[in-house]
Amino acid sequence: MDGSMAQPKPTLLVLAAGMGSRYGGLKQIDPVGPSGETLLDYSVYDALRSGFGRVVFVIRHSIEADFREAVGSRFESKLDVDYAFQELNQLPPGFVLPEGRTKPWGTTHAILAAENQIHGQFAAINADDFYGRGAFQALAGHFASGSPDYAMVGFTLRNTLSEHGSVARGLCRVDESGYLTHIEEVTKIEREGLGGRYMDDAGKAHHLTGDEAVSMNFWGFDPTCFERFRKYFSDFLSASIGSEKSEFYIPSAIKSAIDEGSARVRVLRAESQWFGVTYREDKPSVVQGVQLLIAGGAYPERLWE
Repeated sequence: MDGSMAQPKPTLLVLAAGMGSRYGGLKQIDPVGPSGETLLDYSVYDALRSGFGRVVFVIRHSIEADFREAVGSRFESKLDVDYAFQELNQLPPGFVLPEGRTKPWGTTHAILAAENQIHGQFAAINADDFYGRGAFQALAGHFASGSPDYAMVGFTLRNTLSEHGSVARGLCRVDESGYLTHIEEVTKIEREGLGGRYMDDAGKAHHLTGDEAVSMNFWGFDPTCFERFRKYFSDFLSASIGSEKSEFYIPSAIKSAIDEGSARVRVLRAESQWFGVTYREDKPSVVQGVQLLIAGGAYPERLWE
């Protein structure tokens, strides 16, 4: 085949606009590796090794200088780097930013902020999670298959809980064919033995075994998602724009697509280890996990040499 007709390499879209309020700092640029590497360094490194060719960072203007210096500059000589900006006043026609709103609109809004920078298949990930090479390889394989379906890399709940506080996870149901049938964004899940528990809005406790499949915001999309997500985001604003703390998460948009039958989502399971930094107290275990992977040969001591 003529190389000019080859499939373009997918883009890595990194959602990095959050300020890490629970963590107490700008955790996206906090080093965890032995040579000052951030969790983002490992994600970009794994993406490159898995066939991705470009990265777009979604950030806020207020962190741009720090982010470009501490993170973006690491990659600009290695691959095509671009930036998109998520700001509160980026709303569809007919909507006005409510007075006093300070909380971001959520991860679906973050993806929409990058629409002009995305031109083909792309992975959307969190900036502050470590997914492992296997996760990127699984999604790259899905892209290469030519499937028109969206994809989600799923993880096991008990492996994603923090010892230091509650977390938000997308609880999933998957059918026998490996497709997502239901997803619900659940906040404030706490570890309970080998599983977890959370309280619903009515104050009722729900207990989880720990074996549940969860979303850690590792998604595979193509540009058809943008039109859908714009519609769902407008629907969300129509119902919730007056709520100061409401956010529209990717799982909510995906649930709408599944419910209306407009898209299918293949759930990919990766064998690689996940870990992340939700609270500052999580950092030592993440540093130790990275060092163990280096000792096992998964990564070099100095990542970019």
